[in-house]
Amino acid sequence: MNLVAIVFPTEQHAEKARELIAELAKEYLITIGDAVIAVKKENNVKLNQMMNLTAAAAANGSFWGLLVGMLFLNPLLGVAVGAGSGAIAGYLSDIGIDDQFMKSLAEELKTGEAVLFVQFKDATKDKVLERLHGIGGRVLHTSLSHDAEDKLQQAIRAE
Repeated sequence: MNLVAIVFPTEQHAEKARELIAELAKEYLITIGDAVIAVKKENNVKLNQMMNLTAAAAANGSFWGLLVGMLFLNPLLGVAVGAGSGAIAGYLSDIGIDDQFMKSLAEELKTGEAVLFVQFKDATKDKVLERLHGIGGRVLHTSLSHDAEDKLQQAIRAE
């Protein structure tokens, strides 16, 4: 897995970039593991996750609870127990980028700035860089090679 963190002047700019990356994923140009926006507030850092793990796990738990409940002739109880246990599991599980790592890097930002963290596996580099051309921002951190990081910074630089 690779990690890229790009700073934008506002949360809205970071969200536009995340939407573009999600579009690239739909076109199978990049495989995203996680994409989180961290916004520097006056006294803290707010994380804007790509998906709500608690809600997703609750829905998954409801499905399996319904299935098990039907086996024991009490589907409503099964849904309730499944949703509850799924929500707890989703709340306690933290997949993707480490929250403390993101918050510590975002502490370096100015108030109001946002950093987009993208964890990805595979990418068609030339096509992804072409589509990211001119989105603005500056690279804060990457796990890429120096050469790849330089190419990314050149591509995103606003024109």
